Parts: sequence; structure tokens; C-alpha cells
Amino acid sequence: MPLRQLGFLLLLCNSLAFAEQHFASQPQQTQLIELYTSEGCHSCPPADRWLSRLLNDTRLWTSVVPVAFHVDYWDDLGWPDRFAHPAFTHRQRLHANRGNIRQPGTPGFVVDGEEWRGFFRRLRKPEQSNEEPGVLTLTVKDQQFTAQLKAPANDDNPLVIALLGSNLKTQVKAGENRGELLRHDFVVLAIKYYLGENNQWQGKLPRLAADVGAENLAIAAWVEQGDSLKPIQAVGGLLNN
Repeated sequence: MPLRQLGFLLLLCNSLAFAEQHFASQPQQTQLIELYTSEGCHSCPPADRWLSRLLNDTRLWTSVVPVAFHVDYWDDLGWPDRFAHPAFTHRQRLHANRGNIRQPGTPGFVVDGEEWRGFFRRLRKPEQSNEEPGVLTLTVKDQQFTAQLKAPANDDNPLVIALLGSNLKTQVKAGENRGELLRHDFVVLAIKYYLGENNQWQGKLPRLAADVGAENLAIAAWVEQGDSLKPIQAVGGLLNN
């Protein structure tokens, strides 16, 4: 199934009603940082902590949107990650198939659709793009949304919406991180892909699981260039519910 047609829902047992909110990007391209991680990987906690630093970054939501995808290929090696899903593993493998990264692995960073190895060289942050693709607006009310990319060209590109949870803690009891209390931020809890017309989209938000216990729930949305998984523009922010 093509990723842009895939809708992933953790559970269909809970539907939060969100107050009406409006989000808008700057004309300059917002940096989308994807982290591929796992609670079963002993090398991942430092990368998780690096991503968590963005909670106190003044660029958060205005010029940087972070998302953490927990992959499932560690789940059979001692500790099943409660945030992992095959859809996230599939997305990382698609990045490899598209030539965006060399190969899947954890921890793995993808910034603006390209592999970023700066974390391993202890760089503080990726370089920001100077492109100006246009303003991406997102309006949320209850379980509905509308979005529009105000750009010169009207293209039929997919929109991705993810609900994110922060301050999520797990006491790991087995596997490579046995005995560790792990904290996660910007975790993708639910995600869905939408097709639109003329840079406009509308529909129902992905539904959130009832038992995730998320604090500081946030939303991230980005427009992808066809099937390349490369973001054109992104927007995000904290949700009021």
C-alpha cells in the first residue's frame, strides 16, 4: 500500500474534542526533523534526549517541527516498544528506497527528507533551509481540520498529519535498556495521510489511543512532494483539548 494512502490509528476507542485553533508557518521552509528510534535500542536514548532539547528551543513550532517514529524491528529482541508500529518501519524503509537515506537503522535522523548524520558528529542542530515554499495554514476544531499551502503553484501533493505526545515515560524491564527509565517527547501517537486538490485539504484528524497518557499533546502537519517523502512545508504546535 502506498504510504500516502495509509492511515494508521493506534486505537479507535477514544476521540478527543479539540478547541478551535489556528496554526501557520512562516514563508521560509520549516525544518522537519524525523527521528527513528526504539526503546529496545541501547544507542537510542541519547538521540531521544537530543530531540527532547527542542522543547526549550525558541525555534520550536516556528521554524522547527520534530517528530519521533518508533520502529518495530527491535520488538522481538527482548523488549516490545509500546509506541512502535510497522507503519513507521515502513516509512523509514521507504526513505531508503527513495534514496533519502543509505539504510534503515536506529537512531536515524531525517531532516527535510535527507539523512542527517550531524548527531553522531555532536552538531547542535541541522542547517536551516533558505527556501520559501509559502505559508502552510492549519485549522483544527473538534476532530476536523482544514489546511492550505499558499504557494505560487497548485499541486496535488499529500498532506501528513501526526498527533504527538511528550513527557512519556517507560520503565524498561528487559532488552538492551533493561532497568532504564526512558523519557520520550514528540512521539508520533497517530498519523494519517490525506490527498487534496490545489494545495487544500480537509477531513477528520487521526484518532488518539485512550491509554497513552500523553502530556503536552501537539500536532504536526506537513506537505510532501509526491511520493518522495520530502517535505515542502511544515507546521505544528501544542493542542488545547
